[in-house]
Amino acid sequence: MAEINAYEGPAEAGFGDYVALLKPRVMSLVVFTALAGLVVAPVSMNPFVAFCCILFIAIGGGASGAMNMWYDADIDAKMRRTQTRPIPAGLIQGREALGLGIALSVLSVMMLGLAANWFAAGFLAFTIFFYVVIYTMWLKRLTPQNIVIGGAAGSFPPMVGWACATGGISIESLLMFALIFFWTPPHFWALALFTKADYSDAGVPMLTVTHGRTSARRHIFAYTLVLAPFALWLGVTSVGGPLYMGVAVVLNVLFIHGGWKILRRDDAAAEADGYKVERQFFKLSLYYTFLHFLALMVQHWVGGW
Repeated sequence: MAEINAYEGPAEAGFGDYVALLKPRVMSLVVFTALAGLVVAPVSMNPFVAFCCILFIAIGGGASGAMNMWYDADIDAKMRRTQTRPIPAGLIQGREALGLGIALSVLSVMMLGLAANWFAAGFLAFTIFFYVVIYTMWLKRLTPQNIVIGGAAGSFPPMVGWACATGGISIESLLMFALIFFWTPPHFWALALFTKADYSDAGVPMLTVTHGRTSARRHIFAYTLVLAPFALWLGVTSVGGPLYMGVAVVLNVLFIHGGWKILRRDDAAAEADGYKVERQFFKLSLYYTFLHFLALMVQHWVGGW
């Protein structure tokens, strides 16, 4: 287990450091996809109750981030893109992050149960457990499939949002899960292509480290092909419609084309242009999920099939 850092130095943590501890960028994806799941569900909710549900889901996501940073403090200190996080930077003690994460986890689950239903609350609790224990503590340092299996944690929020409204699951919520689940590996492997040294230095068995960049390129393209049918399938369910389908077709053509361009590259060409194609694909992947779920919500408001 990662060492719990002791506070050293004169630096003092500010409010922004505690916000950073909750991984706000990751939390924003959690909130947005959970909101989409709640909005497109066939059962309407009181706007205030819906707001409270999203707030508690966000708090649960932040709790996961805090506990992830506590456990990963040792490897965060070795990676350039994570060295400035609050714990390795010496601004917040590891035990503080752990305590905050546990407290927020309990608060978010209990309050979601009271605001919505206990099925949704249990789902949120499982999501937190999966991210912290299954992914962070077990898979991340064990296998190059870490991001594949562990990516499920980031795929649950739209199902939690759906469960808040309906009290259960459905084919629609499962397909929203699949959309994020199969998007996650190519998204992170594209990042790993131009940050391989970070994962190698930290001893994280990312696919680019264990099997090389060529293997990662093949996997990225394969996952874009697997992902597309699920994205389109969602478009012919009760939450889909012509607007969503049009967006999904365009985005998946672009995503597959981007994966193909990466597949045709070799390390020499990538290094020569500073991994331009890989960086473009990674940027596209950031818009991919956002635009799919935005299209789902707009489709819901304008009416579907």
